[in-house]
This record gives sequence, structure tokens and C-alpha cells, in this order.
Amino acid sequence: MPTDIDRAAVAALAREPVDWRFKGLPPSWAGRTVAQLRAERPRLFDHGPTGPLCTLDNEAVEHNLATMADWCRRAGVLLAPHGKTHMAPQLFERQLDAGACAITVATVSQARVCRAFGVRDVIMANQLLDAAGLRWVADELAADREFGFVCWVDSVRGVQVMSTELAELGTRRPVDVCVEVGMQHGRTGCRSAAEVDEVAQAAAASPQLRLVGVCGYEAAHGHDVTARALDRVTAFLTDIRAAVRRLTGLFQADEILVTAGGSTYFDAVAEVLTGWPAGHAVRTVLRSGAYLTHDEGLYERTSPMSRAGATPFRPALSVRAQVVSRPEPDLAVLTMGRRDVSFDQDLPVPHKLAESRITKLNDQHAYLRLGPADQARVDVGRWLEFGISHPCTVFDKWQLIPVLDADGHVVDLIRTFF
Repeated sequence: MPTDIDRAAVAALAREPVDWRFKGLPPSWAGRTVAQLRAERPRLFDHGPTGPLCTLDNEAVEHNLATMADWCRRAGVLLAPHGKTHMAPQLFERQLDAGACAITVATVSQARVCRAFGVRDVIMANQLLDAAGLRWVADELAADREFGFVCWVDSVRGVQVMSTELAELGTRRPVDVCVEVGMQHGRTGCRSAAEVDEVAQAAAASPQLRLVGVCGYEAAHGHDVTARALDRVTAFLTDIRAAVRRLTGLFQADEILVTAGGSTYFDAVAEVLTGWPAGHAVRTVLRSGAYLTHDEGLYERTSPMSRAGATPFRPALSVRAQVVSRPEPDLAVLTMGRRDVSFDQDLPVPHKLAESRITKLNDQHAYLRLGPADQARVDVGRWLEFGISHPCTVFDKWQLIPVLDADGHVVDLIRTFF
């Protein structure tokens, strides 16, 4: 078996009992383990979930895994999916089994979750400066020669801080870094070619660091897919490509790592950052994360698979809630709120209620404005299902998520660690 993750550690999650810690699940399941429920394959809604409840569609997840893996193969790129989307080792395993080369994280805490489950290769899409985090990384690198770790640098000062802290620790293995190219008025990253070169030279000169590539994040200005926005993204990626060409003699690895790509513009990344000239040993790595579950809002509108007429991803994550009140003819109040579902990139989308929409969320309630044709169909006590927008801020509200087959049988329960 591949050694890219500790499969025994992932399998051990199935021994965890289902109890009061995990909201929404049927109280009658208390005391059973995940493994027992997986073997029994109960129909979830025959057992009385207490609601609201988040679920995953297993067939949609499998479709999305296969679709993205096939797209990456054809585009000539690798995938290091962003683990912050779901922070679920069981899903890390499925992504790695589908061909992912690493797991991307944003913080040391997320990296520690990966390492607790034996993830071999971790990309930290951030500059790591705190002493405790650097000590942890240094200890992991010293303890496991197979552990691959890379993070960003975007300033000479950052290189100096990292180098000083690591020198004081007396580390033996240098920390791999990519110089980050940034967008004007964007987020992190060097803002000029001169700055990119200066930071790269400082990193290459540090005994504590190893310059292995160039990185960037092309969606720092948002997820606009107009022609003007796509031109801006292409120009930014062209700057990354130019940096690789300029810095070729500085890189300290046999293969140059070039990495970009959220879930909106990964097609542009593949177009601009592949096809390297002879003599450039380059590994192009996407960091998309939302593809796994997709959504019915932000990424439904902006994913290249939706825009380009390719095989589309399928929404795999939904939240179910019960109608708790019908105080007005066109209003239903539901047992679902900001504690349960994302609201940062659009509100939830009701299924099978074409004329109705969520207009507001409280902490534990949702306001569903009903169209005329839906008013007679939505009574107190009815359960409704909602699609979501932006899966990252749904997963972190749920610690144990049932995975359902097409008939509503539980085939797994996914444990998250936020």
C-alpha cells in the first residue's frame, strides 16, 4: 500500500463511538461505533435525526474525485488539495488515493492534524515565522526523513526570521521554501519582480532554507469570471512563469515546484504554468480544495468545469432542517442557522422549492420566504434540504458527517478536526 498517509490511523477513527458530541445524529445511535454503523448501513432518516443535519453524497464525492483526477492528468498538472476545506483525514485518504501528491494547509495546527494521521507530504501555503511552529516543523523533519514540507517566503525579513530561529534550533534538514509572487492590492506575496528576485536570493543564501520553487494565489482579488478578471489572472500567472525563468539557476532542488490554483481559475493555471522549455524540470501543482464537494453557489458559478462545458462537478454537501414555525403566509422559519451552514459566500439554496429563497440567518434559525406555489407545500414539521455555497465554512461547523448512498443509507461517517 502507498505510504502517503497512515492508513491504520485513519481506520482507527471507525472505532470512535457516536455520542452527544456530534450534533444532529439520531440519539438511538449513541454508543455504537462508526464501524458498527458503517456495517449496518442504516437509512439515516428512518432513525430520527434531531436536526439540523449535514450530510455528504457519496456518489457525488466519488464523481468529483475521479473528474478532477482525470482533468489533472489531461492538463499535465499535479494536485495538492487544500486540506483546510474539510480537515477530514478520511477525505485526505480518498484524495491521495485518487492521485493527489500532497495535502495543502494554511496553518501549523492544520499541518499537525495531517501529521497525526501520517500525511507524508504537506504544503503550507503561508509564510511560517513563529518560533514554536518552526520548532515543530524542524522536529518533524528530523524525526522522519520521508516527511516532505514546503512553505512560502515573501520578504527578506521573513527569510531572516526563519533562518535565525532555525539556526538557534540547530536544525539538520533545511526547510524547503517557495518565493511567493503577489498581486498588486492583493494579499501576501512580493509585489515586483525585483522584490521576488531579492527574496529568492536571500532564501537561496540561507543555510537553514532550501529554495525549491515559486508560488502564488491567483484569486486574491476574488472570484470574478469576467473577461477583464480572467485577463488579470493570466497576467499574474505570467509573472509567476517569468519568475521561474529568471530564477532557474538559484533553485536548490532537482525539480522546480511551481504552484498556484484555487477552485475558480485552475484552468488558467494549467494553461500558463505548463509547457516548460527543455532544460526546465518543473512540477506544476494545483492547490484546489472545493472541487471535492463543489457547491450550489460560488463554485457552481465560477468553477472552470461549469464555465468551460466540461464534465461538471456535482454538489455533494447539503444541510437538512425542519420547519419550526409558519408565522406568516410567505414565511417559514427553520431549525438551521449560522452555527450550521455557510453564509459568507451566498445563503443556502432550497431544494425542490423553485420559487422560495433563504433571506436571513440567525444563530439557530433560517428565514425562508416562500413563493406562492410553495406556500401550501411547506408545513410545520416538514424537513427540507438545502444546498450550500462555499464548503469551507460548512465543514468547520460539523465534527461528524454521515455519508449517504443514493438510497439514503449511511456508508460512512466523516470525522473533521478544526
